Amino acid sequence: MALTPLNALTVFVTVARRRSFSQAAKELGVSSSAVSQAVRQLETKLGQPLLARTTRSVSLTDAGQRLLDEAAPGLQSALAALEHLAAGDTSQVTGSLRLSVPTFSVSLVLEPVLPRFAAAYPQVQVHVSVQDGFVDIVKEGYDAGIRLTEAVQRDMVQVRLTPAFRFLVVGAPAYLERHGTPRHPRDLAKHRCLGVRTSTGLPYHWEFEQGSKELAVPVKGPLTSDSSALLLNMAHAGLGLTYLAEIQAAPALRSGALKPVLEDWAPTVPGLFLYYPHRARASRPLRAFIELARELLPLR
Repeated sequence: MALTPLNALTVFVTVARRRSFSQAAKELGVSSSAVSQAVRQLETKLGQPLLARTTRSVSLTDAGQRLLDEAAPGLQSALAALEHLAAGDTSQVTGSLRLSVPTFSVSLVLEPVLPRFAAAYPQVQVHVSVQDGFVDIVKEGYDAGIRLTEAVQRDMVQVRLTPAFRFLVVGAPAYLERHGTPRHPRDLAKHRCLGVRTSTGLPYHWEFEQGSKELAVPVKGPLTSDSSALLLNMAHAGLGLTYLAEIQAAPALRSGALKPVLEDWAPTVPGLFLYYPHRARASRPLRAFIELARELLPLR
C-alpha cells in the first residue's frame, strides 16, 4: 500500500538526518524494508534519486539536499503543531522556561510576548540569556533557542516567529558625508566597517546577493563584536558602517539616524525561528510560550 507523500517525506527526512536506513527504521518503529520502500516511492513520484546508497553509507544527492533544506523545517513545525494540540489543557502550567536568544529578538519577540505570558502563567519562571553568538542549547541546558534558521541544527524542531527580512549595511549620515557611499560590495574595502565576530572568534564575511550573484565580502574596521546592539549603537555614533537585520535597525532607519546602503545587494533570510531538540518533547511552559507567540506575532 502506497504511503501518502507527507508520510514518505517524513521517512526521507529521518533517513537523511540519520544517514542510515536502519537507524531511521529504529527511530520510526518500522522495518528497514518499509523505510527503503517509502524512499523509493518518493523518488519514483519525484522522478529523481534523493539518496545515494552503498553497502556502507547513505548520502544525499543534490536533489535530496534541496528537498531536505526546503522541506525539513516546515515538516518539523507541522509535527510540533500536532504535538502542541495533543498536549491538552494548559491551565496549570508550572515550572521554568530557559531561552537563549539574540539581541534583536528581544524587542521583536520577547517584549510583545513575555508580559502576556507572565500574566497568563504566573507560576512559570522564565530565564532569558541574550547572546548573539551560536549557543549549543542542549549542552547549556536551555529549553529552546531563537535564531535565524540557517544557524539551527537540522535535527531541531523549528517554529517560525517572524516574517522573512533583509540584512542591510547601514551608516550614519555624518559618516556617509565624510567617507562617501559604497556603490558595490567591493567598495567596502575602502570603508571603516564594524564587523560581526562569530562564535569561532573569526570575523564574519558580510553576505550579499543580487539575482543569481552571491558575494561574501571580508571587511575591516575599528571594531568587531558579537553584540549586534553595540554595533548598531556605534554605527549610530558615526564610527563606521555595520551589517545587521533590517528589522533591528528599523527605528533608526525611519528616523533618518541611519541610512541604508547597497540595498540592491541586500540578502533576504527566512526569518527568526524558535527551536528545540527534535527528540525531546517540549515542556508545558514551552508549548504555552509557542502558542502565545503564534497568536501575538505577525507572520506577514
